[in-house]
Amino acid sequence: MEQVNIHEAKTHFSKLLEKLSSGEAKEVVIAKAGKPIAKLIPFAEAPKQRILGALAGQVEYWESPDCWEPDKEIIDTMTHGPLFPTKQDETDFIKSQTTLSKVSETQADYEA
Repeated sequence: MEQVNIHEAKTHFSKLLEKLSSGEAKEVVIAKAGKPIAKLIPFAEAPKQRILGALAGQVEYWESPDCWEPDKEIIDTMTHGPLFPTKQDETDFIKSQTTLSKVSETQADYEA
């Protein structure tokens, strides 16, 4: 950080700008009677705005036919379950989840 007084900044303004643009100085503080009052910094371009859908038509994906269907068991638990579950409720829930059959996770399982 370089600090200069107002008179010197007016006299050597173009040199200060050159130091900033070349990267020799990261910032220049302009002071009046030794007290900082302003700061010169190099201009930085704002990042370009992202374009949504940049991969449109380049990526393939699929959704199972029932992916947006509500899960009746979860809805039932949330609407009719206890407000403050006990430790036994949690244990019963975990046991019920491990006994459920595996959900199909590939597109081929739905095409059959």
